[in-house]
This record gives sequence, structure tokens and C-alpha cells, in this order.
Amino acid sequence: MNTMNLKEMEASLTRPSGALVDDVKKLEGDVMLLGIGGKMGVSMGKLLVDALAEAGRETKVYGVSRFSKPETQREVEANGVIPMACDLLNDDGLQALPEVKNIIYLAGHKFGTTGNEDFTWAMNTYLPGRVSDKFRNSNIVAFSSGNVLPFVRLNEGGVDEDTVPEPIGEYAQSCLGRERIFQYFSKKNQTPMLIYRLNYAVDFRYGVIMEIAKSVLAGNPIDLRTENVNVIWQGDANEIAIRSLLHCASPAKVLNVTGPETLSTRWVAREFGKRFEKEPVFQYEAEGTALLNNASECHRLFGYPRMTIREIIDITATWLLNGGDQLNKPTHFQERKGQF
Repeated sequence: MNTMNLKEMEASLTRPSGALVDDVKKLEGDVMLLGIGGKMGVSMGKLLVDALAEAGRETKVYGVSRFSKPETQREVEANGVIPMACDLLNDDGLQALPEVKNIIYLAGHKFGTTGNEDFTWAMNTYLPGRVSDKFRNSNIVAFSSGNVLPFVRLNEGGVDEDTVPEPIGEYAQSCLGRERIFQYFSKKNQTPMLIYRLNYAVDFRYGVIMEIAKSVLAGNPIDLRTENVNVIWQGDANEIAIRSLLHCASPAKVLNVTGPETLSTRWVAREFGKRFEKEPVFQYEAEGTALLNNASECHRLFGYPRMTIREIIDITATWLLNGGDQLNKPTHFQERKGQF
């Protein structure tokens, strides 16, 4: 498969669903993605622009980022998103942003937390308060992480939104701080919000599934201490984020977002082993607990994700074997002590 065919494959798998097109018809006002320069933001912006075009809407989509890489800004603009260069921690820059009815908050800091804890807390906990105050009259979908929740045994079926958080490590603690600040301002200002707890988005270029695939192909050992994991295809996660703008509430609604399966990393590795004709190599023993989310409320609202795990495995194997590009941003999903 050549590069052009890879591009065609990607294009065919990133088209908006009919459900997304129907929902964007109901959106009132423009949309702004804060922190569009990250792993999900660029593709989410394009998906939203494409869905709005199919819906016949002239809604503006803004993308805010520092744009430390100029090529990211060029890609965002080429996708039909209006790029706005801004350091969100610069309050003058934040206050100068236009008032927009719908906000998707993607900004945050994870890797590099250790040794840079103050910046992590500023990004993950202080900034949400400033954003909440600035956009008090908007609907806000605020990205969070399943890392705020406790490790659970596999027979518990994951934890739902009513589970009391037990964050491990400063990154997870700051993520819970982010949730609490958004929740406070949702009540204080009666701002409709949705806390979007994600575990874990995967795509052609990054994620848990790609990491396992690369290890199998290279013959590197796969850590089994955290043997089980939840994943969701990035395209499905992006659609849910956009559609969540119609489900914001005050007090803020909390929503777990992931796929329906509790996956075994051992099983995923063996599936790649069949496709690569290689025997996976494993190390360590499973400790019997994992960060696992029960996303049944998400599935009630939006249906099951369109992309199945076997399709994800097939797509990832094809992408990897044919030289598709990679982000090289590991998830560290095996981390059990919260050290990022």
C-alpha cells in the first residue's frame, strides 16, 4: 500500500457520521477548541468543519493554541478552522479571545509533570478557573482523564461516574483539581458544562494499540503488570466530544468516555502476532487491577462506538506495515504510581 492509499484509507475512516451531522444542525452559535494543537485537537477541528459543511451550516470554528510548531497552524487553517495563536496562561491573550457560544476545552499538561509540578497545576487547575470566568456564558465540554479514578479489579466491570475519585500522583491530582474548578464555576455562574473523562483514545499514529503493535513487530517485551485497558477510536472520541456540546448542564455533567470492552493487552498482542507472524514477548506478571471505566452512560447517549477493536487492530497493522507516520507520544498506560 503506497502513501496515497494510506491517505485514502485515513480519509475514508475520518468522515463524520450521520448522527454527528444531525447533531451539529442543532448547535447554536460558533465553536472554539482551546488547545487544538494536541493529539486530538487538529483532527477534531477538521471533523467538525466537515460535519458542518455536510449539515449546510456556516458556523465558525476557531482553534486556539500557542502553535509552537508553525506546521500545526498551517494544517489547522487548511482544514477550515480559524487559527488563533494564544498562550492561554497569558490572561491578556485569554481575555482578548472572542466570545463564542460553544467551547471544547482540550488544554492540559501530562508528560513532564515530574520535576515540573507547578506548571502542571497551573495548566490543569488554575487555567480552568480563568477559562470558566471568561466563557461563563458558553457551553463548555472540558476534557479530563480516567486517571482521576481508582484502580479496580477486573471483575468489577470498571467504575462509573458515581465512583469517588482516588487520583494517584500529581498529574492525576491536578486533573481532579481541573474537574473541581470547572464544577465550581458551573454552579457559581450557572454555566452548562460536561466533564469528559477519557480512557484511552487510539488512532493510526499513537495510542495503546499502536504501542503494543510496535512492540510485537520489534520483538520488544510487553509489560503485563497492567494487563487490561479500555480504548476508543479517536474518531469516535472526537464525535462524542462535539456531540457532548448538546448535553452540557449546570451542575456540570460528568461522562466517562471509552469503548465497551475491557481489553487484555496479552490478547491484543497475540492478535498482532498473527498478523505479523511473530510471537509476542511478555514480561512481569499482572497485578490484577487497572484503570477501567464503565462508559455505559456514554453509550446510552451516543450509541456504541462505530469502530470495533478488531477493525482498530487491522487498521493499525496495515498502517504500521506500510510505513504510516507516527506521533511517538507514548501513553504510559502501564504506569501504576502516577509518575508522568
